[in-house]
Amino acid sequence: MCKFRESMCLFVSAGFSLRPVWAAEEELDGEVKTEVLFKPEQCSQRSKRGDLINAHYDGYLAKDGSQFYCSRTDRDGQPQWFVLGVGQVIKGLDDGIMGMCPGEKRKLTIPSTLAFGEKGKGPVPPNATVVFEVEVLSVSKGPRTMEAFGRMDLDKDKSLSKAEVKEYLKLEYEKGGKPRDDPFYEKLIDDIFYKNDDDRDGVISAKEYNIYQHDEL
Repeated sequence: MCKFRESMCLFVSAGFSLRPVWAAEEELDGEVKTEVLFKPEQCSQRSKRGDLINAHYDGYLAKDGSQFYCSRTDRDGQPQWFVLGVGQVIKGLDDGIMGMCPGEKRKLTIPSTLAFGEKGKGPVPPNATVVFEVEVLSVSKGPRTMEAFGRMDLDKDKSLSKAEVKEYLKLEYEKGGKPRDDPFYEKLIDDIFYKNDDDRDGVISAKEYNIYQHDEL
């Protein structure tokens, strides 16, 4: 279980701060408050809009520190994949994760206007300021660019098979010094194809791949 209590919370073992996140629910003037908890000495690549991000993040209510989300227990504890800056996560996460290095950890305090707004969502009440502890594991170019699509499309048929996507992911993880076993990749691929293979024909076409719908692809 991933709970906020010191004895239970997995993010503590990953090096996150133990100080309470609910110390104050500040007026943030519509901006994300960012605190760097850890930053690697070497940073050859910083995250930017359109990059493929692999990250763990845990969410808390600023008013009392109660936890409403933990990526280490959701979906069998797999880190989350998303394209940065295109609305696949809440606006506050899109903003707060910009410029992060692989291995970097941040605490993001996000006003409700950049989180779940006037309606709230699930356990998050309306107009709630939230706090996320984020650890970025990898930053990859694309994948929604012409260059990345071309690298993955090994047979140059203008579509991506599961084997091609798997090969790309394996290279990215090995390049980052974190090779994984086949079951790990199979779960990621199943999720990628579920979200992107709209016509369910077993391949991701150039049109399905292009979330921007303009000349990035």
